[in-house]
Amino acid sequence: MSKVKIENKIVGYAVKQPDDESKAAKPEYRREAVEEGRAEVIRMHEKLERPEMLIGSTYKVKTPVSDHAMYVTINDIILNEGTEHEKRRPFEMFINSKNLDHYQWIVALTRIISAVFRKGGDVTFLVDELKAVFDPRGGYWKPGGKFMPSIIAELGYIVEKHLIMIGLLGSPELDAEQQKLIEEKRAEFEDSRRQTDAFSKSEYPAGAQLCAKCNTVALVMMDGCMTCLSCGDSKCG
Repeated sequence: MSKVKIENKIVGYAVKQPDDESKAAKPEYRREAVEEGRAEVIRMHEKLERPEMLIGSTYKVKTPVSDHAMYVTINDIILNEGTEHEKRRPFEMFINSKNLDHYQWIVALTRIISAVFRKGGDVTFLVDELKAVFDPRGGYWKPGGKFMPSIIAELGYIVEKHLIMIGLLGSPELDAEQQKLIEEKRAEFEDSRRQTDAFSKSEYPAGAQLCAKCNTVALVMMDGCMTCLSCGDSKCG
């Protein structure tokens, strides 16, 4: 092997790889099939650069376990703007609060959620994961009789609300027949029982209990079965 004498100072280097390896190192992101004469459809992926301006929504969270409110901002990116494939997708999340006790986990949580948003794909699983977090010290009641198991769970409800607003999730509404049945049973229950308790100012009948499915004080006894007037869940199926 012949020797090569280097005349100048080395200021940089690069390792040459075979063509097959270089192609494998650059994976192709999923894109929809492109018809002739039509623009390529851009999908959400982690290499997508952040635009100079994003559309955002800010939600206020005031809990009884903290003296200061939290302001949750979720910014969205518009993909394929001006085309038939235009979509609005969440891109990043920020939380601002005067309460510095939560600073570390707020920064960690928002960075992780933002990374999941930018990764693309189905990000709706975040809703169930966040709503399933319970505070070992106990949750708290929101105005109207809705129970929140933790602050993280309430952030999950906010993410769910935002995803519904931009069309990424469907609204969990009851159909017309279920709504009619609940209204009839509710009127029947209100006529038969008149009780007052700590949640008498709730929009649901007095004496209602906490529903384990939707965490709303709307569980009443109807036709010998505990039924929720909020989500329609029934112990009798």
